[in-house]
Amino acid sequence: MQTTYRPRRPLDLRATVGALQRGPGDPTQRHSGGVIWRAVRTPSGVATLALAPQGDGSVRAAAWGPGRGWVIAQVPALCGGLDSDEGFDTSLHPLVRDAFARHRGLRLARTDLPFDSFAQAVIEQKVTVRQAFRVWRRVVTWHGERAPGPVAMFAPPPPSIWRTIPSWSWHRAGLEPPQAKTLVMAAARADAVERAVRRGTSAGEQGATSPDPLLSFPGVGPWTAAEARIRSLGDPDAVSVGDFHLAHHVGYALVGSRVDDDGMLELLEPWRGHRQRVIRLIMAAGVREPRRAPRLHEEDHTAR
Repeated sequence: MQTTYRPRRPLDLRATVGALQRGPGDPTQRHSGGVIWRAVRTPSGVATLALAPQGDGSVRAAAWGPGRGWVIAQVPALCGGLDSDEGFDTSLHPLVRDAFARHRGLRLARTDLPFDSFAQAVIEQKVTVRQAFRVWRRVVTWHGERAPGPVAMFAPPPPSIWRTIPSWSWHRAGLEPPQAKTLVMAAARADAVERAVRRGTSAGEQGATSPDPLLSFPGVGPWTAAEARIRSLGDPDAVSVGDFHLAHHVGYALVGSRVDDDGMLELLEPWRGHRQRVIRLIMAAGVREPRRAPRLHEEDHTAR
């Protein structure tokens, strides 16, 4: 099944959809020869999706598998077609203004796969990105499903499999027991997790002050909730409070010095409604607080 998506605004496909890839060895997404490949478990079944940018700014999409109709229909959202920057004031800071001008094709992708995004976020809790990507790669390869199509990829397992992964397999993959427990318990209530992801974003858009429903699940904090919404729903306002480096980078970019989470939220407040957009533009601009110590040396004592 094939289609051509013609975005109404400039689109940087790699910056938009490529941001969803969990490291260079991600079995669910890769970039090869200018084409982005994704292996997805849809409500209609597993599918492989190929996205190829064209010279006229359009995107050629092809899909294989029982879920091909779902992924083809979801291409506009995946490519940021539902992302609106209406009301986004770039004049509030020169870095934001310049980054927005240079990266007009940067959109916020929406996968519409809340549980998969939630599972990724849980795996990425309190570890380095390399460690998290390694766990994701192992768990999906060992327990996911081979995706149809011309490339060798794996779709994430369904919640019914997540909840039955044995403790020894989590250990072998390198996931700590608290995160494994959170995933297993959440998988047993997958429908409730997905409803909470969607309700939380809707409540935020309406300015509600009620507690985030995702936080009622054991082992889930503000960082996990925000990351799940950013990836699955393209939430333009979600802020990943609790990230080890994010506040430092935002502070350095906007005022030239590191700040804590409260300081970051204060700096981003003028852009409420588009705070995630500001963060993405800062990252796209390549502004980072200078490293103060050598990179942490990681040791893997699990799988061999």
